[in-house]
Amino acid sequence: MNGPSAGSPPPRGVVLDTDGVLLDSAVLHAAAWKTAFDACLGESAPEPGEWTPFDADVEYRRFVDGRSRYDGADAFLRARGIRLPPGEPADRPGCDTVWAVAARKEEAFQDVLRTGPVVAFADAGRALTALRTLGVPCAAVSASRHARALLRAAGLDRLLTAVVDGEDSARLGLAGKPDPALFLHAARLLGTHPSDTAVVEDALAGVRAARRGGFGLVVGVDRSPDGHGTAALREQGADLVVPELAELVRSAWGERA
Repeated sequence: MNGPSAGSPPPRGVVLDTDGVLLDSAVLHAAAWKTAFDACLGESAPEPGEWTPFDADVEYRRFVDGRSRYDGADAFLRARGIRLPPGEPADRPGCDTVWAVAARKEEAFQDVLRTGPVVAFADAGRALTALRTLGVPCAAVSASRHARALLRAAGLDRLLTAVVDGEDSARLGLAGKPDPALFLHAARLLGTHPSDTAVVEDALAGVRAARRGGFGLVVGVDRSPDGHGTAALREQGADLVVPELAELVRSAWGERA
């Protein structure tokens, strides 16, 4: 598919990823991961200087973006041939266990948050407002435990029918992306069937999750200046790739946002 089928009814509900789709925070998460990973890569190197730093663009999108902190840390470390014991969620920041690496990322992200607020993309509020006017309920989904507070701070929470974040995932035992559990739970909260629901994602793992969940419209968002992420989003199963949410509203509902 290249987008909504001609003559097909528009989605009855929309589930949107948070970081990189609604909030301009993906780059902050990537920077925090780089702080955590580079410290551990340096420690595990056989000789000083004989290691390749974490790529905050390519490797972030391939291994970390859209996943829970633990799953993202584990996926990247395994890709680099580093096998660590799982550890425990209460592990202190460090490099001895996967949970310790995840805690180091969390510590770095908290440091970033103290330097200034996370802001919403300029098109996010307009698109959510347009969908609300059309009577289309929207839910925000994130693997981050910070999502609900950040959405509230950005003023987007009032435009959302539901939010599913990392706290909900832990409480309900929902598997992380690329499993579709988070999206399916959000659709249930909206009262829509997956086949009648659109999922909007910027992460490759998220697009795979939406495709596996049987959602009627899988939308990739590529906000890169040169559109270099579009091909990968399509390869993972996106029906439609847009540079901003206003284009999605025009394409699926024929309305300006």
